[in-house]
Amino acid sequence: MILNTTLKMEKAMAQATSYSEWADAAAAHDRSTGVDVWKESDESKHFDNKSIRRRLKRLSKLWKSQDNAGLLYALNEGIHGNMDGMGNKRLHQKAKFGTKQLIQDYVDAIVNSLEYLASDKVNDIPFEEKLDFFRRAQHCYGRSAFLMSGSGAFLYFHVGVVKALWSEGLLPHIMSGSSGGSVVGALIATHTDDEIPPYFEAKNLFDDSISDDDGEAGFGLFGGSRRLKADEIRARLTTMLPDLTFQEAYELTGRHLNVSIAPAEKHQTSRLLNAIASPNVYIREAVLASCAVPGVYPPVTLAAKDHTGKRIPYLPNRKWVDGSVTHDLPAKRLARLYGVNHHIVSQANPLVTPFASDVSQQKTPISAIRNATTTTMKAWINANVDIMQKPLSYFPRLNSLANMTLSVINQDYMGDINIIRPSMFWGHRRSSAIFQLRILKS
Repeated sequence: MILNTTLKMEKAMAQATSYSEWADAAAAHDRSTGVDVWKESDESKHFDNKSIRRRLKRLSKLWKSQDNAGLLYALNEGIHGNMDGMGNKRLHQKAKFGTKQLIQDYVDAIVNSLEYLASDKVNDIPFEEKLDFFRRAQHCYGRSAFLMSGSGAFLYFHVGVVKALWSEGLLPHIMSGSSGGSVVGALIATHTDDEIPPYFEAKNLFDDSISDDDGEAGFGLFGGSRRLKADEIRARLTTMLPDLTFQEAYELTGRHLNVSIAPAEKHQTSRLLNAIASPNVYIREAVLASCAVPGVYPPVTLAAKDHTGKRIPYLPNRKWVDGSVTHDLPAKRLARLYGVNHHIVSQANPLVTPFASDVSQQKTPISAIRNATTTTMKAWINANVDIMQKPLSYFPRLNSLANMTLSVINQDYMGDINIIRPSMFWGHRRSSAIFQLRILKS
C-alpha cells in the first residue's frame, strides 16, 4: 500500500505542470515515506542543530523585545549560507520537499529580520549604519547566479526553467548564457518585468514566417526542423531583441547579462561579455557570435556604440564563435566579477546531458562507477592528445579540433543546483521542441 502511494506521488511529481502541483506531490511523498518525521526532528550528525536552535531562540527573543541594536549585532555574528553546517548537501537530499524544519525556521527568521531592519519601522539605527551592515552582509553571504548552458535546438528547456524561477520570484539578477542559453538570457535581460510574460507563451514562440523545405511552418524561436542560415538567425534575433548595449540593458532591467564567446583565431582568449567588461558592445551581435557553432555558422564580428552614439565594429580584426566551446558555464569569472558563490545551472547541452544526472550528487554504486569512468576517460583523452601534440602540429585543422575537444571535455558543467534536461528530450529535435512548448503552455 505504501509502495503504491509512493509511486503515485512520484508520478504526480513527474507530471506536474506547475510548481504548486509539484510541491503538493513532493510533500505528500515525504508523508508517505515517513520523511516528514525526520524533518520535524532537530537531531542530525550533518550539522550543529543545538547551535542553530540557540541562534533561533535568540533571534526570536530580540525580535519580540524589539531590541533593534541587539538584533543587528546578532546578525553581524553569523550571516552566511553554511552556518554550523546547515548547508551540508546531505541535509537537502533526503526529503523530496524541504529539509529539517529547524533549518527552514532559522532561514525564515534571518530573512524576516533583514527585511525588518531594512524597513522604515526601524528608525533608531542610523541609515549609514544600516547601509554598512547590508554591504558587509552581501559580501559575506555572497550572491547567486543563473547559468544557461549551450543548448542548440533545446533552448526551449531554458525557457521553461526561466519561467518557473521567474514565476516564483527566484530568478537571480546575474545570469550567463552561451549559444542557445545566450538567446534566452538576452530575452530576459533586455525586457522589463511587464514585457517578459508574453515570451513564455507558446503561441509567441511559434514562427509562421519561416518554413521547412517541405513547406511546413517553422517551429519555435529559430524556425522548423531544417537548419536556418546565418542571416535568417540574425533576422529572428532582430525581431526578438531590442538593439541595446550591455550597459543599456542593465540600466533598463537591472539584470546582469553575461554572454560567453570564443575566439575564431589563434593566440586569442575567450571572453565573457557584460556591462562591466564590455558595456558598449551590442547584445544582438554578442548573441549571434555565441550561437556561431564552428564549422556550421561563420564567425561573427562584434559591434559597439562609440562615444557619439554611432554603431561601429568592436575589435574589427577579431571574429568570434560559440562560447560553449571554451566556457559553457563561466562560474569562476562570475565569482570574480560579482562575488557569486552559488550557481543555479540549467543544463541542456546535448554533449553533456547524457552523462549528467542528479544521481551523480549522491553516494551510490552507480554514481561511483559513472564518476570513475568519466574521470578515466578524460585522463585517457588528455594523455593521448598530449602525446600526439607534435604530430598534430603538422595538421592545423586536426590540431585545432583536438584542442577544441580538450576544451569541451575538461570543463565543469555542474553547479550547486543543477536542473538537467530529462532524457525524454533526447530525440528528434522537432518532437522535443513540441514537448517543451507543451510544458510552457501549462
